[in-house]
Amino acid sequence: MPETPLSRITSLDALKAATMACRECPIGEFATQSVIGEGKLKARLMLVGEQPGDQEDLAGHPFIGPAGKLLARALAAAGIPQEQTYVSNAVKHFKYELRGKRRIHKSPSQREISACQHWLEDEIALVKPAALVALGASAARSLIGRAVPVMVNRGQWLPRPDGREVLVTLHPSALLRVDAEDREPAFEAFVADLRQAQRLFAR
Repeated sequence: MPETPLSRITSLDALKAATMACRECPIGEFATQSVIGEGKLKARLMLVGEQPGDQEDLAGHPFIGPAGKLLARALAAAGIPQEQTYVSNAVKHFKYELRGKRRIHKSPSQREISACQHWLEDEIALVKPAALVALGASAARSLIGRAVPVMVNRGQWLPRPDGREVLVTLHPSALLRVDAEDREPAFEAFVADLRQAQRLFAR
C-alpha cells in the first residue's frame, strides 16, 4: 500500500481529491466518483457505514438513499440531533455488478476494505468525533480493527485503539430487507441501539 502521509490530508477537500484519484483497489476505476462523509467537524458522533450506494455514487453525497432516510428517522427517534453528527462510510467508492442496466450493490472484499482503511483514519483525524457508530460488520471491522459479530455486540460500546468508543449496530439497509410484519419491531430495536449514544448530547 502506498504511503499517504497525514500532512497531505489537511482538509475534507484534500481527502475528496485524494480518494477520487485512488486506485489502491479496483473499485475506484469503475465508480462515478468517491464519496466521503458529510456533517459537522468535531462532531459528537460520527456514524460509519459500509460503502456508498448507487444514488450516493451518482450524487457524491453519503446516505441520501432509502437507508439514509431511515437512518435520519432513527436518529430523530433516538433524540440525537443530526446537525451534531457526521456520516461516512468505511469504503469510499461504490462496488456493484451490472444486471442489465441496473447496478446492484456488491459487498467489498476484506482487501478492498483494508485498502480504504487509511482514508477512513484520515477522515476521523479531520472530524475529531467524540465517539463513533459502526453501522454493520464491515464498518465495525474497519473502526475496531478486528471482526465483530454485530448481532452479539449490537447496542454495546467497544474500544478503538485510539481510545474512542464505538457503538455497534446494524446497517439501516438491513432493516429495509426485513419482512413487513417485522419492520416496526426491527426499527425500534435499531433506535434503542442508537439511544445508547444519546448521553453524548446531554447538557
